[in-house]
Amino acid sequence: MNTTDQPIIDVEDLTTAFGEHVVHEHLDLRVMSGEILALVGGSGSGKTTLLRQILGLNSPKSGSVKLWGRPVQSYVGPERLALTRRWGMLFQSGALFTALSVFDNVALPLREVHHLPSDLVRKVVLMRLKWVGLNEQDAQLMPSDLSGGMVKRVALARALSLDPELLFLDEPTAGLDPQRSDEFVELIKALHQQLKFTVIMVTHDLDTIRDLSTRIAVLAEKHVLVEGSIQNVMTFDHPFIKAFFQGKRGERALGNQPLQAEQYGKS
Repeated sequence: MNTTDQPIIDVEDLTTAFGEHVVHEHLDLRVMSGEILALVGGSGSGKTTLLRQILGLNSPKSGSVKLWGRPVQSYVGPERLALTRRWGMLFQSGALFTALSVFDNVALPLREVHHLPSDLVRKVVLMRLKWVGLNEQDAQLMPSDLSGGMVKRVALARALSLDPELLFLDEPTAGLDPQRSDEFVELIKALHQQLKFTVIMVTHDLDTIRDLSTRIAVLAEKHVLVEGSIQNVMTFDHPFIKAFFQGKRGERALGNQPLQAEQYGKS
């Protein structure tokens, strides 16, 4: 894994509130270059809100969110546009534009951001589709013609269209059967090894967490409760962790994981 000493994402002492409703309180999180961080938490724990803070779509009540060493809110105008070229987003449902073909869905970021000539757009789009296991014939299909697994692959190709350094995954395997889910995880893993991008992933799927993540951060009680390897997270004494990792789902997905005594995070 290609890591550096400086985090790509640095969330420090973050408090997020909407009126009287406090979502995050004194939350700290760092994401290092090259890792795949799984963001885990119960419903209402603030996972999606945290992603919105990282993307600069919400402003914190206090604390800071830095991307590549700078507060995300400091990127404005042309710098903000340049920043958006450095990340890609895979939405849970794929979020393909139903009126556009597969080709035009993947081409959209290239046309909007780079204004590239059509022959170069075609070359890049077909290359991105090849990355995700699709071909030139697939490029002519409409979203309504696609299976659930193909929707995910097209959405991933679009997320990678600008060759981003940072990839956000929102429930990447949701809606897929076990075989398609395993195949999609292996695809992301292979592309991560090849392209060396950094991933922050929101997921509830223990198989995906086990097979894809290099580190886990658990959101609970308005902050990052614990972070580390799956073995270390499982040792942390908290009701959510016991229910999520050590219940029947955890036994099926994780089996007899060797546990380490060392604990990480804040209680």
